[in-house]
Amino acid sequence: MIKGKFIDNLPRVYGIYTGGFIGFIILMAIGEQMGMTAKAIGIAFVCFTIFIYALIGWLSRTAQADAYYVAGRQVPTVFNGMATAADWMSGASFVAMAGGIYFKGYGYMALLVGWTGGYVLVATLLAPYLRKFGCYTVPDFIGTRYGGNLTRFLAVVVLTVASFTYVTAQINATGTIASVALDIPFQYAVYVGLVSILLCSMLGGMRGVTWTQVAQYIVLIIAYLLPVFWISNEIGAGFFPHFMLADEVARIGELEQQFGFVKNSAADLANVPKGLAGITKAHSAVNATPWAFISLALAMMMGTASLPHVMMRYFTTPSVKAARKSVGWSLFFIFLLYSSAPMLATLSKLSLIDPSLPTGIIGKSIAEVQAIDWYQNWNQANLMFVSDFNGNGTLELNEFFMGGKAVVLATPEIAGLPYVISGLVAAGGMAAAMSTADGLILAIANAISHDVYYKIIDPKAETAKRLTVARVLLVVIGFAGATIAAMEIQGILGSVIWAFDFAMSGLFFPLVLGVWWKRANREGAIAGMALGLISGMGYLIWVRNGGSGFLGITQLTFGIFGSAVSLVAMVVVSLMTSAPNAATQKMVDNVRVPAGKSVI
Repeated sequence: MIKGKFIDNLPRVYGIYTGGFIGFIILMAIGEQMGMTAKAIGIAFVCFTIFIYALIGWLSRTAQADAYYVAGRQVPTVFNGMATAADWMSGASFVAMAGGIYFKGYGYMALLVGWTGGYVLVATLLAPYLRKFGCYTVPDFIGTRYGGNLTRFLAVVVLTVASFTYVTAQINATGTIASVALDIPFQYAVYVGLVSILLCSMLGGMRGVTWTQVAQYIVLIIAYLLPVFWISNEIGAGFFPHFMLADEVARIGELEQQFGFVKNSAADLANVPKGLAGITKAHSAVNATPWAFISLALAMMMGTASLPHVMMRYFTTPSVKAARKSVGWSLFFIFLLYSSAPMLATLSKLSLIDPSLPTGIIGKSIAEVQAIDWYQNWNQANLMFVSDFNGNGTLELNEFFMGGKAVVLATPEIAGLPYVISGLVAAGGMAAAMSTADGLILAIANAISHDVYYKIIDPKAETAKRLTVARVLLVVIGFAGATIAAMEIQGILGSVIWAFDFAMSGLFFPLVLGVWWKRANREGAIAGMALGLISGMGYLIWVRNGGSGFLGITQLTFGIFGSAVSLVAMVVVSLMTSAPNAATQKMVDNVRVPAGKSVI
């Protein structure tokens, strides 16, 4: 029996939880040895973990505004770091990141550099100061710092555009995993994922999401790292494969030269299902120039420091000092996964193309490859495809295609690991996508309920009514996100990158200058948010419709253009209009002092 306050017993509670989860993995492994089917194992993993998350969400239910919006501001630094890492390592990080590196080479390492480096900006420029401010949401800071309902409303608009773009990618990831694990069509699986997400966040708000995200981090990090170390040992890359990455990449290069590569014709590619890519580095030119690499990393750094669901996590700590320490723990827990993504991509490709390994398929007959169980499973999910383009009956490098989402999810099967590991990876992917989706939907719902409904429409609304509005919004926003995700308009990774660009276009400089430039005023903030978002969105539409990029800025980095417009507009308009009053400038000075009570 655990006695005392829940907060004081967190290490013990999650220690028991981790032991129980490892015990469940062992139980599933025994079940597999006794004849339990792969489908049953996959369903058991997904259903068991979702049940645990839903149970945590139910136990964390609350009717208090402080607990619902900011978890009572009592989350310890280490556990907030774990929750932030889970919130951060979305379906893009877990499911799509290794796939991007797999197909597009080192250029996509810019995402890892940018997403990790963004936390340096969070720690030095924003998180401690927004925590000192004492707000519930990012629009709450914007609205109070600059004054006026229009600034608050515009911040909600930018938050909603960025977060909704992001959340569709997460529901897409949950739908992909649920469709494979539960053997149901993707269009229905996205709604299964949605229900799972809402179970975690609807009753407990930020408090429920926080404790669920800690549990989800434990699942996703075990699920990501275990296959990396296992496969590495299986193929002789060493117990700690990260130090052998250069050797393994060189090995891939040698194999690609050995086999040769024939470029596919337009007629060949016309037969390939939409969304699948060739097994080799067919797109290795992506971000190959220094500026392309730097611009993508820069966009991801600024986007990280602008995303509202990231900032919200640091509103839950007990103090300013704790917020700063929490950023450090977040970086550590994120590093554990990000340092392994390139290795997983490398091991996955080696498993497929190295003829010295029993799993290698290049050079085998087309019929033999099509008869492999794992190929049939993923082909049915429309995530793998082979075709004998040259008619010689043998699989060549240019004749195998795979979806980026399958790299992480299918690699355990490809490498010949027990299916229980595939079930674990599916559970980990669900945890990653659900944890981020929880935070994003909550960020949108809280911003609309607190900053639009409560602060603008009905300032006298009682707490119970405010929380009811927030919960209804959770359902509406989630349903809309699932509907858009089912259309598969954009891939997981592309949608996530767009979300970062939208956020930085409208929010980065209003947030940073709100802390560090006392002369920034309401008119400047309005111009910065409105013109930044509109120009960034306009640039994206222009490039997507065939327009030539400006200074090498692409559809993946349009936030650089939007944020530049935002900065210029904010500075010029602020200098052309009246300075903020003395009380506002004193408030800004107070925000920069770590010690003392919250400003509001």
